[in-house]
Amino acid sequence: MKIEHLAIWTSDLEKVKNFYVRYFNMKCSAKYVNPKKGFSSYFLYFDGASTRIELMHQSEMASFRANHAVSLGITHFAIAVGNKMVVDEFTRRLRSDGYEIVGEPRETGDGYYESVVKDCEGNIIEITA
Repeated sequence: MKIEHLAIWTSDLEKVKNFYVRYFNMKCSAKYVNPKKGFSSYFLYFDGASTRIELMHQSEMASFRANHAVSLGITHFAIAVGNKMVVDEFTRRLRSDGYEIVGEPRETGDGYYESVVKDCEGNIIEITA
């Protein structure tokens, strides 16, 4: 068994896609659009990895959320970037570009070296070594 993909509702599909492509060098599928439902999505993935992130948008998001009991985002997810130095560099770059750093780089009690940042819509990402 494995996680095939994680899905994230977005209010600005293109902005969120561009964030993950720019900062994490993720690859992106062609945009899927269902005009009848006002739905569009992208799948993002890393080279060689099988787990993907699906970014989803509904054109009438406010009424869709009210009628379907969905919320934007997820609690958090982690992206492993390789080592402590790369975690530190990602944190510096995201800070200098104006993104909120929720947790400074540190060793956690459960053995991770990580920082915690918010993406362009406030989703929490742990950047781990």
